[in-house]
Amino acid sequence: MATLQRSRAITDLTFDFLGHLELERGLSRNTLEAYRSDLHQFAEFLERHQLDPLAVHTTDLSAFISELATATPDRPAAAPATLQRKIACLRSFYRHLRREQILDHDPAADLRAPRSRARLPKVLSRDEVSRLLEQPRGTGPGALRDRALLETMYACGLRASEAIGLELSELDLEAGILRARGKGSKERIVPIGGKAIDALSAYLTHGRPKLVGIRPERRVFVNQRGGGLSRQGLYKIVRRHARTAGLEQRMSPHTLRHTFATHLLTGGCDLRSLQEMLGHADIGTTQIYTHLTTERLRDVYFESHPRAQITRE
Repeated sequence: MATLQRSRAITDLTFDFLGHLELERGLSRNTLEAYRSDLHQFAEFLERHQLDPLAVHTTDLSAFISELATATPDRPAAAPATLQRKIACLRSFYRHLRREQILDHDPAADLRAPRSRARLPKVLSRDEVSRLLEQPRGTGPGALRDRALLETMYACGLRASEAIGLELSELDLEAGILRARGKGSKERIVPIGGKAIDALSAYLTHGRPKLVGIRPERRVFVNQRGGGLSRQGLYKIVRRHARTAGLEQRMSPHTLRHTFATHLLTGGCDLRSLQEMLGHADIGTTQIYTHLTTERLRDVYFESHPRAQITRE
């Protein structure tokens, strides 16, 4: 009987709340459906734990959100954006109950999403990078292009959009620099390493002219028809060579940018210089790579030191 009363209570409260949202606040049908689904999920949680929707505490609501944030064999963990929407729904729901004087307190006022550990980007080891860069074999136009593309992305830490948008006028192989156009049309000068210069020279001399023909194309990297390489085309090139190198599960175009940054820091590059080369507006964004290098050094230590395993627990 108590379970039935709780179920009826949350159903009635949900119906009244959604009516308020629709008639008085004019929310869209999609938002209403999302909130209806969120509150139905919340009702199932209340029923499982035999909780009264009018007697819950902030800890109960936090337990509901934490449950959604945890993956199970039956379902993946809810995405951060999904959790934020459910929190917004519960805050709005309990704010409405207090405004209607159904409750004299608001258990959702201090509800927050659970903190999740920042996910560190994947990077390649030096051996893995070498294996990847060795994959474009031969002297055909496509192989020359792929080799130059991979070498340049690793040598300069380019974003995918920067690599496919790079124009001939932005390359100065004699000086060993390129001008990258980053987010918000911001430009930065990045040095080009010797291996990348060699690969670019070979491509521009023997590969690109055969792909472009007489077409007036300004972009450096082109497709088989001589037009500018697309983001999808870049992704396919990277994935194809990652697959032949045995790195398919660890690779995306952005992996080369993360690897560039990590290898520079490991080699002694200072954070400010790395910030400039990556084109980060905020050095806080660059600092994630310091955490990454620390993680990698820790792994190397525990894998290599003969007595490390004794104290790792």
